[in-house]
Amino acid sequence: MKLSQGVEWGLHCAVLLAQVPPGGLMRRDALAGHFGLPEAYLSKHLQAMTRAGVLFANSGPKGGYRLARAAESISVLDVVEAIEGTAAPFVCQEIRQRGTGASSPEECRRACMVNTVMDQADEAWRASLRSVSVAGLVDRLPGSVRTRNEESLRLPAR
Repeated sequence: MKLSQGVEWGLHCAVLLAQVPPGGLMRRDALAGHFGLPEAYLSKHLQAMTRAGVLFANSGPKGGYRLARAAESISVLDVVEAIEGTAAPFVCQEIRQRGTGASSPEECRRACMVNTVMDQADEAWRASLRSVSVAGLVDRLPGSVRTRNEESLRLPAR
């Protein structure tokens, strides 16, 4: 499975925003600048995360972004699904019922073994991502990165 670069961007932004002091906001241009990202493309991902309830956005000259809820309650899966959507990565087309080697209806009463394995793998992957919170990612930051992030958050607004 291949995830878009937006997932990486979204997760790093969520980790940084988890360090915003209570009541604070971080501007989109500051987020883009912090990671060296194109603001226009980052904006699309931030909007998706806002629509999904991961981020809170406040517009206007003093606007910006913050997490919409506690970092402990936002999972990596929440961010992935905000960016990529919730559709299963595998959709069984039931080809076992087609062509010259078609299985009989009796042979197809049980779920397709390929579909079953793929569904199990998808659920394991989602469970793994669900088990890690944004707060857990913050806890894994090296001290130097955490300090640099905190310094960025103290910069005055332009």
